[in-house]
Amino acid sequence: MRRLWKHYNLSIVLAILFLASWVGQAFFQWREFESDQREHGQTVEVHEYVDAFMSSTLENWQSEFLQLLTFVVLTSFLIHRGSHESKDSDERLEKRMNEIARKVDELHRGRPG
Repeated sequence: MRRLWKHYNLSIVLAILFLASWVGQAFFQWREFESDQREHGQTVEVHEYVDAFMSSTLENWQSEFLQLLTFVVLTSFLIHRGSHESKDSDERLEKRMNEIARKVDELHRGRPG
């Protein structure tokens, strides 16, 4: 369990936050739905609530989660030179580190032993 937490703590925390916010949305939306139904003299139908809840969830996912998912997926494939999210930063860093290592090796070989 410790290893799971060590390697995936970001994903675990984000999943917990997501689920907590989704449960919160369900709870408060239920209270609002129930209040509206009673205010209009209608019976509270669970299947009508589920339809409304799923609709609002999809609207949220379209505007928030899909936008973020698109950003993450695109930045893993595309490059914007100099951006920290773009893969070119890692490639440039690795190239620079290799150059430094090569120069250190040259200096070390040139020193008297």
